[in-house]
Amino acid sequence: MSETPRLRYRFITGTDDQAFCERVSTALNEGYVLHGSPALTYDGTRVVTGQAVVLPTPADGSVQNA
Repeated sequence: MSETPRLRYRFITGTDDQAFCERVSTALNEGYVLHGSPALTYDGTRVVTGQAVVLPTPADGSVQNA
């Protein structure tokens, strides 16, 4: 079975809670790095948060799978 290539860019969204922080932390542990500032909005009920993460690209432009 071949591995699915990881995306170079991900935008993680969710409610501003521990589960969201854990998802971002997991991405960082997988080799992603934060890209830009987090985005926050209020949908009338809750705060929704988003954070972009990217995989660093080697000089040859390839993306390495973990």
